[in-house]
Amino acid sequence: MLEIIVQDHLHPYPPRVSEFTKTFWDALAQGRFLTTRGTLSKRLTFPPKQISPHNWNEPIEWVELSGKGKLYSWMTMYAVPAVFQFEAPYRVCVVDLEEGIRVTTRLLGDGPAPLDRQVQLVAISYPNTPSFAARLVGTPSPEC
Repeated sequence: MLEIIVQDHLHPYPPRVSEFTKTFWDALAQGRFLTTRGTLSKRLTFPPKQISPHNWNEPIEWVELSGKGKLYSWMTMYAVPAVFQFEAPYRVCVVDLEEGIRVTTRLLGDGPAPLDRQVQLVAISYPNTPSFAARLVGTPSPEC
């Protein structure tokens, strides 16, 4: 289970939720981070996909991920789309999850962030949608 950080403001750019991705977003709202994998190959994909990109003929299944990983890369965003202007500057990062896939997300906090540092994904509960971000292990959950 992911820690859930509750926000009182709306997410400025909520995702489009389809019939297929509803499973992901509903689970995230409960603090569970899901993706899909092929039932035969057991190869994970992220973001979740309706077909396996590794073998288009195999069915997929939903699996829960730990949300634990290592910081692969990060940067601070200063020039951002207008909808995110009130949040700038903010950090984005690439995380190598323990399960072997990479995800791109926000990196919470503003302190030093050495590469290969352990991170944990957190769920963020906005009034209009769930989201997720990463925080360095051993640091308190900052304001989003």
